[in-house]
Formats: sequence, structure tokens, C-alpha cells
Amino acid sequence: MTTSQPLLVAFDLDDTLAPSKSPVDPRVAQQLVDLARRVEVAIISGGQIAQFRSQVVDNLPDATDALAHMHLLPTCGTAYYRHDGSDFALQYSRDLTDDEKSRALAAVEEEAKRLGHWESETWGPILEDRGSQITFSALGQAAPVAEKKAWDPTSAKKSALRDAVAARVPDLEVRSGGSTSVDITRKGIDKAYGMNQLAEQTGISLDDMVFYGDRLDEDGNDYPVLAMGVSCIAVDGWEDTADKLDAVIAGMPERA
Repeated sequence: MTTSQPLLVAFDLDDTLAPSKSPVDPRVAQQLVDLARRVEVAIISGGQIAQFRSQVVDNLPDATDALAHMHLLPTCGTAYYRHDGSDFALQYSRDLTDDEKSRALAAVEEEAKRLGHWESETWGPILEDRGSQITFSALGQAAPVAEKKAWDPTSAKKSALRDAVAARVPDLEVRSGGSTSVDITRKGIDKAYGMNQLAEQTGISLDDMVFYGDRLDEDGNDYPVLAMGVSCIAVDGWEDTADKLDAVIAGMPERA
């Protein structure tokens, strides 16, 4: 674990940098730019690039110098984007095959219906093909935060669905995602995978990285990062992250 100033600071997105599926606050947007003028900055989430754009990229100040030091890893790092001077451009995408997608989609829909977790009133599609990931969102991606929190406060529904789907597609990885979601990818794909990809792409050791996340508990989707030995900072919502970043940024000099 890093004991000095990190070379890279990585963040979960939902409930770490912003409320679930909501834009980052202007305070956080400015902090990300200020931080990127000091160290490399990465965001790793199970969401797809459209979510990164609407929540983060579209709300950042105009700062090309800082954006060059930002790394976006949608779908837990199975896709990777860097800024090319005008926009964030895809560097790689490791998509599921058509067969893997069709089996995953069928399994999660059938098991959700069998368990009684297929809701009739939703905000957007329940199932999404994100290329490298299939995502089940019980209430749809655009559901209000309060509705999402109330749907499965103990995570019992998600856990039951995850286990049922995993039994149907044993060759794929099935894990809890956000507050109402289950994600299906190739085996071994989680945020630890994303951090390893980040190390490979940047040449920065995991020992020189710090990760901020709101779900570092053993059942949380940020836990794989903690378990791999990366220095982690637990936060309770974006406001807590912002408060912590104020102190961090104040103690770091801007790069020459």
C-alpha cells in the first residue's frame, strides 16, 4: 500500500462521485480537474460510457490539460477511454460474443421472473447490452435514487438473483452491481480487473494507486479492489468524497 503521495487516484462512480445515475456536483467536477493537474485520475464503474459522459464528462470544466490525465474504465475496465485532445476516445473494448450475450440475457430475464423480481413499472429498460457486459436493472437505469434504495435495502433480492443466474451460466461472471443491478461479464471481470488493466495501460504500480469507493464491504462491488491490496478509502456518498478531496488536493502540488 502506498505510504506517500499516490501517482494515481481512482474512483467508483455511483454514490462515490455522484448520486446513482445523476450528474456530478460542480464542486466534484472542479475537484476532478484540480486533482488531474496533480496526479493521474481514473473512474471505474460497471456502467457504460454513456453513463460516464452524462454523469461526469459533460459536466467537467473546459480543461484539456487536465483531461489528458484522466482515465475512464466503463464496465469494470472491459473498455478503456483516454482523452485525445478533443474527446474521450476508445482505446480498447473486450466485448462478449453473441452466444454469451444471448445466454446471459435469457438466464437473467427468466430467473428474475421466476423469483418475482421482474417489475412491471420501471424507468427505462430492465436489460442492457453494454457490449462487454449484460446488466439487469430491476427498476430501469433511470429510476429515482429513492426508489432504487427502497427496492432491495438488504441486497437479498440481488443476491438470490445473482446466485440463480450464476448457476445457469457457469462459464460467465455474475455479480451484484449497483443498488438494483446484476452484471454479467466474462470470468474474472470486476473492479480488480479494471485496476489491473489501469496498471497495464499507465505503467503505474498498484502500490502507487489509491481507490475511493462507497461499497468496500465484502458484499460490495468495490471490495475486489480492497481484496487485491490497493490502498482504499471508504466514503459515504459524494459529499464525503468531496470533503476528503478538499484536504487531499490542498496537500498536493500541481505538476510542473
